[in-house]
Amino acid sequence: MTAQTDTVTAVYKVSGMSCGHCEGAISAEISQLPGVTSVKAVAASGEVTVVSTAPLDEEAVRAAVDEAGYELTGRV
Repeated sequence: MTAQTDTVTAVYKVSGMSCGHCEGAISAEISQLPGVTSVKAVAASGEVTVVSTAPLDEEAVRAAVDEAGYELTGRV
């Protein structure tokens, strides 16, 4: 069993998510950013957890969330 130690996890707050479709739209946009390995958006909490191979530029994440039609309000 190999442990993955070369990943970075960041949690962002996103306003406007209310359903599974919202979660999917945000996940799809953020997943396109270079280095992203997984995205989990949770409408109930308004949080999006992103795992990547290196720290992401917050402005790039903000742009992806904006493209999906939502607003990044900050990091948790």
